[in-house]
Amino acid sequence: MLEFLIEHTWLQALIKMALLILAFVMPLASLSTWAERRQSAMMQDRLGPNRAELRLGSIELRLWGILHFVADALKMVFKEDVVPARANRFLFGLAPILAIAPVIITFAIIPFGSDLCVGHAFEVLRDPASMCTSTIPLQVARIDQGFLFYFALASLAVYGTTLAGWASYNKWSLLGGLRASSQMMSYEVTMGLSLMGAFLIYGTLEPHAMVLAQGPTPSSWGIVTQPLAFFIFLTAAIAETKRAPFDLPEGEPEIIGYFVEYSGMRFGIFFLAEFVETIFLAAVVTTVFLGGWQVPWLYPDGFHLMGWTLELPHLAVVLIQLVVWSLKIIVLCWLQLLIRWTLPRFRPDQLMRLGWKQLLPASLINIVVTAGVVLARSGGR
Repeated sequence: MLEFLIEHTWLQALIKMALLILAFVMPLASLSTWAERRQSAMMQDRLGPNRAELRLGSIELRLWGILHFVADALKMVFKEDVVPARANRFLFGLAPILAIAPVIITFAIIPFGSDLCVGHAFEVLRDPASMCTSTIPLQVARIDQGFLFYFALASLAVYGTTLAGWASYNKWSLLGGLRASSQMMSYEVTMGLSLMGAFLIYGTLEPHAMVLAQGPTPSSWGIVTQPLAFFIFLTAAIAETKRAPFDLPEGEPEIIGYFVEYSGMRFGIFFLAEFVETIFLAAVVTTVFLGGWQVPWLYPDGFHLMGWTLELPHLAVVLIQLVVWSLKIIVLCWLQLLIRWTLPRFRPDQLMRLGWKQLLPASLINIVVTAGVVLARSGGR
């Protein structure tokens, strides 16, 4: 069976994509809906969700309100799916798919662990290059274009929000869709430019190669070598997800959201897409700026620190890297929730001014400075 998987890379990719989405992304996105309510309640001195329960005879399980997202999912499944009479039914149904599909697909380029060396799981790999004759990459698709693929696909999500507003045949939805598209396109420019400095330093667009270039030494990670790019990208990416304080396309005090006419699971897809985007944002930040799956001072054969060595079998090293990668993403998701409930909503003019007059020039300055440093280190060659 293992030999069959090694020979058929398409089956490997299918299994890895299914495990990544169904066992990590979707459960984390669902739990994020509960964490957002729970965290906001703690910050505002409220109780938060705590009533949904599961009864097993005389036993009542409330689990701190975690079952609320299960109740929400059931409500959306059984809620009536209403389509406005004058809406474009085809585009109305296509919009939610265009909103979530590009985000899920782009998870294919995210590396979530080092290559798994087949046949040497319980051995200490002192020289992986010579010992590993066959490997299983813990990444769905390893393509040289890497983040160019991400930006090409992520830009398609703009169509989902725009079509949702236009196809609903509602002027308030249309206005929300226009705001969403202008906001997303504006901040995509800054997102791309903010990563250019990292591309110059690592010399590659491939995410796995960028993780390898950072290595297990934290001083070589992107957040140290590109601190300005880290803050620019994080800010622009939060604006790209259209969540507070950048939630103008659906800001209740100002405008009705672009998916106001959606109900049932169509609304649920838009709702879930936002949380999936936050997870993908955390994955990209982890990959480019936080060393990806790298663990401080953990090498293929174990931990090395100040002359002290702790040898570990290959499988243990891979599992530690996978757990630490997951923890980095969870912490970044928590950070985004914290920002959501800390900062007030921007005005539309403030939103555009921040993107075009502050973040964009800062990203260009970062590129120029980084290029100069790289050129100086190369001796002007």
